[in-house]
Amino acid sequence: MIMQVVQYVAGLFLIVGTGFSLLAAAGILRFPDLYTRLHAATKAGTVGAGFVLLAIAISATDLAVSFRALGGIIFLVLTSPIAAHLLARAAYLAGDRPANITVVNDLENESRGTP
Repeated sequence: MIMQVVQYVAGLFLIVGTGFSLLAAAGILRFPDLYTRLHAATKAGTVGAGFVLLAIAISATDLAVSFRALGGIIFLVLTSPIAAHLLARAAYLAGDRPANITVVNDLENESRGTP
């Protein structure tokens, strides 16, 4: 009985994770510039992958698999925002400007090549 409940919860987390991943893919296709696309891929993609890994951690019968899945979640949460920030900053300094609909541009006055 308890195993069926665990499988249903894992299935629910899997569906939620794939939904967030689908939203991330739609954001990549829909948004106008690199920065908003990167935001969609980073936020929704991380949450989607986190839910999928959480479903794996819950449904796995082996404790080692569960710990690896939880370690994967921690790794994603710690590295995705940093990687997105570095990619966006490098793209901006390389000359890729935000779309015209962007309201706030904190890097507008920053000269090229300075940290």
